[in-house]
Amino acid sequence: MKPETAAKKLEVLLAATPAEFQARELRREEVAALQASPPEWLATLRREGPHPRPVVAQRLGISNSGLARGGITEPLTTAEITALLEESPRWLELERDKLKAVRAEATRLKREKAAAATNA
Repeated sequence: MKPETAAKKLEVLLAATPAEFQARELRREEVAALQASPPEWLATLRREGPHPRPVVAQRLGISNSGLARGGITEPLTTAEITALLEESPRWLELERDKLKAVRAEATRLKREKAAAATNA
C-alpha cells in the first residue's frame, strides 16, 4: 500500500514519519507488524505527535468539521491538544455539545428504526 494509506491506518502524520517509510510502498503484513509491535519512532509519534486531523478531533472530542469551525487547520502535538483541553475555549465546548447532540440523535433514530422493524 502507498505510504499515505499506511500512515492513515497507523493514525500518524505522513510528513512526520521517517524518510524510508515515506519512500516505499508497504505490504499489509508490514503495516500489521507495525501496528502489533510499533518501533520506537512510531510509538513516539503516536504519543507526542504531530497528529493528523482525525486523531486531533478524536482527542478533543469533536468532529473534523468542528476542527475547521474552531480554526484548527494544522496538525497538533499532544502538548498542544492538552493545552487546548485545559484552556477549554468556548468554541471547543460548543463543538463537543454539538457532537453529543448528533450522537444522541443518531442513537434515537436507530432505536426508532429497530422498534419499527420489530413491530412490522
